[in-house]
Amino acid sequence: MTLRRPLVALLAALCALSCFAAVAQAHKKPPKGPKVIASGLDNPRGLDVSRNGTVYVAEAGRGGAGPCVGSPEEPGSLQCVGASGAITRISHGSQKRIAKGLPSIAGQGTGSDATGPHDVSLGHFGGLWFPVGLGADPAARDSLGPLGRKFGKLYFLSPWGGVHTVADIAGYEGANNPDGKVPPDSNPYSVEDLGFSRLVADAGGNDVLKVDHRGRISTVAVFPDRLVDVPFPDFPMEAVPTSVVQGPDGAFYVGQLTGFPFPVGGANVYRVRPGKAPTVYASGFTNIVGIDFDRKGNLYVVEITKNGLTSEDPTGALIKVKRNGSREEISGDLFAPGGVAVDRDGDVYVSNHSTEAGAGEVLRFDGR
Repeated sequence: MTLRRPLVALLAALCALSCFAAVAQAHKKPPKGPKVIASGLDNPRGLDVSRNGTVYVAEAGRGGAGPCVGSPEEPGSLQCVGASGAITRISHGSQKRIAKGLPSIAGQGTGSDATGPHDVSLGHFGGLWFPVGLGADPAARDSLGPLGRKFGKLYFLSPWGGVHTVADIAGYEGANNPDGKVPPDSNPYSVEDLGFSRLVADAGGNDVLKVDHRGRISTVAVFPDRLVDVPFPDFPMEAVPTSVVQGPDGAFYVGQLTGFPFPVGGANVYRVRPGKAPTVYASGFTNIVGIDFDRKGNLYVVEITKNGLTSEDPTGALIKVKRNGSREEISGDLFAPGGVAVDRDGDVYVSNHSTEAGAGEVLRFDGR
């Protein structure tokens, strides 16, 4: 499987953190005193929380027995496919995988840095939506065996437990390639339910797409490259949008990981109005993987690593951006966090150890 130049999709980001798995257990817990409400998860990513406080988290899985393909980020190593992705429900002190057997590809033997279910969004009319990532040219799915065609799509988990294919996001990228880059690349990473349609942030395609009630896909926004001064002047850095939510004003907000060279302070949160170019809502972040608003209009931002992916430091951060623009670092000692959700009472939930199999957890920070 061949990833696109210069490997800026999120797989590259996750791979940069894998060498820290051995020290994960010794890493200090966040100093603000969050409570661990779920543990033993496989590469946990995006979350959502219901009105009654039930939390749902996407587990990207741990891969499986194969087929296995070479990892372009780690020469000589392999990534293997398996049906180990899951959606987990956390309620009243217990956790349960309510959907299992979902597509996953991860490091052979370690199950780390998985690609699989990357986010969840509770439906306005019941059930939930989740994307399964890819991180490659859509044509690469043919090399991944029987599960290959299940990557790169948006799914619906019904209230009765059935999983249904809704839209082929990677297929749309292959046919339309909104950002015009060659070869095309798709990595559906975040979803937001709007009631009669859904938004999907494609981290590989550098765009946000709309999926209507019939599964038809259209482009809402494309995020062009930005020029940065490293590794040389006017270097084109891809956007890599990894999170999308609807804000209290009805606009859409998109957080970006950024592509190589992953500069510290180089990530933005964009405000998107359909039909208009994205505008910067907040800037100065590093490698964003999750955003959400509370009921007061405060924005919470999760950085998978606050010192930049090239630092090889997996220390992440949870940051609160108040309505007046001021900021507060709620926790600066997370370990490769993967997503954030805020409930009606203002409690904040964060997935932690998001690049590891078996060590993932969900933390709850009391409302502030």
